[in-house]
Amino acid sequence: MKKIFAISLFSLAFTAWQPAQAGGILTNTNQNLAFNRMMARDGAIGIDGVYSNPAGVAFLTDGWHLSLNWQYAHQTRTIWTTNPDFIFGMNNNSQEVKKYKGTADAPIIPSVQAAYNKGKWSLQGAIAVTGGGGKCTFEDGIGSFESAVGAIADMLKPLGATGYGLDGFMRGKQYYFGFTLGAAYKLTDNLSVYGGARLLYGTASYKARLNDIMVNTANGAVPFGSFLDAANNTIAGGIAQYADGIAQLEAGIAQYAAAGVPAPEELTAQLAAAQAAKAQLEGTQGKLASLETYREGVNLMSDQSGIGIAPVIGIDYKLGDFNFAAKYEFKTRMRMKNSSTVKEAHAIAAVNKFRDGSSVPEDQPALLTVGAQWSVLPNVRVGAGYHLFFDKSAHWYNHEEKKLDGNTWEYNAGVEWDATKKLQVSGGFQKTNYGLSDEYMNDMSFVVSSYTYGFGIGYKITDKVKVNVAYFQTNYDTYHQEVTPTMMNHTTHNEYTRTNRVLGVGCDIDF
Repeated sequence: MKKIFAISLFSLAFTAWQPAQAGGILTNTNQNLAFNRMMARDGAIGIDGVYSNPAGVAFLTDGWHLSLNWQYAHQTRTIWTTNPDFIFGMNNNSQEVKKYKGTADAPIIPSVQAAYNKGKWSLQGAIAVTGGGGKCTFEDGIGSFESAVGAIADMLKPLGATGYGLDGFMRGKQYYFGFTLGAAYKLTDNLSVYGGARLLYGTASYKARLNDIMVNTANGAVPFGSFLDAANNTIAGGIAQYADGIAQLEAGIAQYAAAGVPAPEELTAQLAAAQAAKAQLEGTQGKLASLETYREGVNLMSDQSGIGIAPVIGIDYKLGDFNFAAKYEFKTRMRMKNSSTVKEAHAIAAVNKFRDGSSVPEDQPALLTVGAQWSVLPNVRVGAGYHLFFDKSAHWYNHEEKKLDGNTWEYNAGVEWDATKKLQVSGGFQKTNYGLSDEYMNDMSFVVSSYTYGFGIGYKITDKVKVNVAYFQTNYDTYHQEVTPTMMNHTTHNEYTRTNRVLGVGCDIDF
C-alpha cells in the first residue's frame, strides 16, 4: 500500500512536459513565425532557415539578417479514466469514468535567429526554446493518482469505509533552451553546406500534493487521520479481547492436559478460531501502520537541470525554380540532475526518477528533415517537407523509448503568396504521427498523433524591416488504451487527447 501511494504521487510529475509545440515528443519545431504561417520551411530560403534550413541561409544577400519572434501557446490535456473504484468517490456521482483536464500555458516563447553573410560564407546563431516552454496544472490530479486512494477505500471497507475524498494537485514547468552556432559555405552558385552545434540547457520544476484525504462512513465523512485513529483503537481493542480469550482457552486446555484427559474438540476449535481472528486483526493493523506516513497528505517538490550538446549539419541545392534541402540534428545526450525532497533510493522506478542528486536520462532524439520549394510564379511559392525523429535511438528514463512501436514522422506542405510588394500571405499544413503503443501510453506523460494548420501574413514596413503575424492550431486524435488491472489498481481503460493553439508575432530585419 505504501508503494502504491508513492507511485501515485510521483507519477504526477510526468504529466505536463510535452512542449507547446509542433514537432516530436521532446522537440519544438515552431522556432520562427515563418513556420507558424506556412509549416513547409525545410526547403525554403530565409532568415528562419538558421533553424529549418541553415545551408540555404548562405544564399541570402551579404550583410546582417536578424529575426526576432515571440509566441504565446495555450494547451489542454484531457484524460478519461475508467476505474470501478471511482464510484466510491464522494464527488464522482457514482460514476466509474472520470475526466481529468490539465491546462498548459506558455505565455512567452521567444526565439532569435541571426546571420552575417559575406561572399561565400554565412555565420549563423540562434537562441530558442527547443523543448517545453511553459507550465501545466492539473487541479484535480490524474487518474492513476486517484486510483490509489480508491484502492485504499476498497481495502478499508471491512472497517466501515463506504467512500473516499481527496484534494489532488500537480503543477510543473519545463524549458529547454537551445543555443546554436554554425557556418554555411557556398561550394558553387547552386550548392551550399552547413556545419554547427547546438547547446541545450534544460530546467524543470515539479510540485505535487495529496491533501485532505477523507474516508466516508455511515456516520459521514471523516479525515483520514481520524479514521486511522478510530480503526486502530477498534483493532487494538479487538486484539486485546482475543488475546484475553486465547489466554483463557489455553488455560482451560492446560487443565485438561494436567488431568491427562484430552480437551474437548469444541474447545480446541474455539482456540484455533480465536488465534486466526487475532492474526487477521494484526495483519490489518500492519496495513494501517503502513499508511501512517500519509496521515497529513503527501507533498513533492523537485527541480531538475541539465546540459547537452550535439552537431548539426545541412545541405542546400538550387535547380532553376526549385530549391532542395536537408538537415540532420544529431542526438543530444541530456542528463537532468535532481534536487528534490526524495532523499532515499526506492525499488520503484517512478520514485527514483526524482531522487535527490540523481541524473535522469532525457535525450533529445536525432532529427532528419528534407524539404523542397518550388517558385510556381515569381510571386507564388509552394513547399513540402518530411521530418523523422529517431525516438527509439534516444535514451529516456527507464528506457521508455523501447516501449514505442516506432519513430515519429511528419510531413508538411504550404504556400506563400506575395500579394503586393509589401504584403505576403501564407498558409500550411502538417501531419504528425507518433509510434505509440498501449505499453508506452500513460496518464503521467502522453502525446497523441495530430494534424496542424497555420496561416499568417508578413508585411514589409520598409525594404529592410518585415513584421510577421501568425496563428496555428493542432487537432489531436483520441488514443484509446486498454489497461490490464493490477492488484491495487482497477483501471481498465484510458482515453487521451489534447488541444494546442499558438499565436505569435515577429520581426525580420536586414542591415
